[in-house]
This record gives sequence, C-alpha cells and structure tokens, in this order.
Amino acid sequence: MFFMKSRYAIHPDMKKTTLLHNPTAGDNEFSKKELLKIIKKEGFECTYASVKEEGWDDFEEKTDFLIIAGGDGTVRRAAKALMKRKRLEKQFPLALLPHGTANNIATALKIDGHPKDIIPHWHHYRLQPFDIGRVHGVGEDLFFLEAFGYGIFPRLMKVMDKIEGDIGDTAEEKLKAARAVLLEVVQNYEARPCTIVADGVEHSGNYIMVEIMNIRSIGPNLVLAGEADPGDGYLDVVMVSENSRNKFESFLINRINNEDKEFSFSTIRARKVKVFWDGKDVHADDERLKIEKPVEVEIEILPDMLQFMITEK
Repeated sequence: MFFMKSRYAIHPDMKKTTLLHNPTAGDNEFSKKELLKIIKKEGFECTYASVKEEGWDDFEEKTDFLIIAGGDGTVRRAAKALMKRKRLEKQFPLALLPHGTANNIATALKIDGHPKDIIPHWHHYRLQPFDIGRVHGVGEDLFFLEAFGYGIFPRLMKVMDKIEGDIGDTAEEKLKAARAVLLEVVQNYEARPCTIVADGVEHSGNYIMVEIMNIRSIGPNLVLAGEADPGDGYLDVVMVSENSRNKFESFLINRINNEDKEFSFSTIRARKVKVFWDGKDVHADDERLKIEKPVEVEIEILPDMLQFMITEK
C-alpha cells in the first residue's frame, strides 16, 4: 500500500501545496485567479497546474498535499497520475474542491460547499484512506474509484454523449436530464445473462445492470449502495435483475421528482469478483469501454491506495 493507515491523525503544519485545476469546470468563483486568491489568503504556498496542459503531473517533491479542483473526472485523472508513481516516491494526500456535475466521490467523503468555506479547514484535518478497484481482462492498468459495471449506465453514457448540448447549463438541470434519460433506457434495455462469482460464491441470472461499486452513488447522483465505504477494503456488487426492472423505474421516478423514499437493491460485499456479462455495454467510472466481444473480467480491491484530507466543519 502507498500509505500507512492514519484515519484519526491531525496534521496542522502542512503548508506547501499544488492546485490541480480543471479550468473548464465552474464559473468565475472557480477560476484560477479566485482559487489561488483564497488558498494564499489562508497562508498556504500554492503552485498552479492546469490538468488540460502538458506536464501538470510533474509534482514537486516539496509539496505537502495536492488540491484537486473539478469533478469526478478530474479526481480520476489525478488518481491515475498518482498510480503511475513508484512505491518509493513521495505520495501526496489529496484535498478536494468539488465542482463537477455529480461529484459522487466528494459526496462519498462528505465534502461539499464553496471553496472559501472548505479551504480554511485544511489547517487541521484527518486522512481518510480510499481504496481502488483494479480490473483484469479489459485492457491494461484499468482501475476505478467509483464503479465498474455493465448494462444501463454505460448505455446512458452513450446516449448522453449524443445530446450533451441540449440538456441545460446548471448541474441541477444536467442531473435531472440524465435521470430522465436513464428512465427511458431502463424501460427499453434488454436484460442480459450474467454470471458473478463474489469471493468464490456464484450468482447468475438475467440483469439490466451489474455494478461493482467502491462508493455509495453512481452516475447522476444515484445512491445504489447505501452502506458502501471507499476505505473498508470491500467492493459492493449491486445487481438489478429483469424481475426488479419495475422497482428501478420507481426508484428513478422518485428521484426525478425529488422525493426521498428509501430503496434497496440486491447487493453482495466482496474483495474479489469475477464477472461474465453477455454484452458489450461496459464502463469504468465515467469512461465507456470498447470491447469487441464479451469477456470475463476479474476485479480486486486495492486498499488504501489514496488518502483524502477530511475536515470537521
């Protein structure tokens, strides 16, 4: 593992930081100028790197921690860069300034609010271990922070890519549009045979969705694995069978209408999972994967690969 577990440690003296910024995320309050102004006002020395430019991942060794300003995709991009570092190289705690559409990772860590409200708390924090899921059988070095899965969610991504310009400007509008599109996908998606072997126990059937999740929510802020903890060393396998299609439709309608009725789905906890899905709709986090034919994959949990700074407000 990269870090020793230090779930309750307090680190008040870390001052040098690097801002990893997605400049296309957010408004003027999330601009390079405004973020650097707030960070430096709190007494942190801060260098800047845009994740859209070459060399952004050449981290200075004197850096005490990294700041990720953006959405889930930006967090994954930064994590991917950190995964390439050698074990003996310095590893960096991560501070989040969430400003994407769904912000599922930040939500899992209970990080929200405006930068001016988050940044002052970085003087005193604890480190939260964060596991990573590793996938064997689909390309090289494939990993996920949120979820790896099949069925309706990768199909949703495909549809959303085609209508991206017509779904509104605000995060709220985009989330509502995505949920409405997902409802249509669920109503029309053909269930596929799938075999899951979770820690040696086999489960099989016809499903419209199988998601191997590391955090509670996925896609347009939909909580499917309410007990998932990204630092517990386990994956949560969530399955929606053909027989549960109507229940999932009701779940989506409930969320579209901003109602809070509780739903639970068939879930298995495991450290290692094998999956064979008879189809090609597959994703890792927000990335749709191209496969020529159905393949069996193996997923394992890699504990404590990242650590995030968590503060008490």
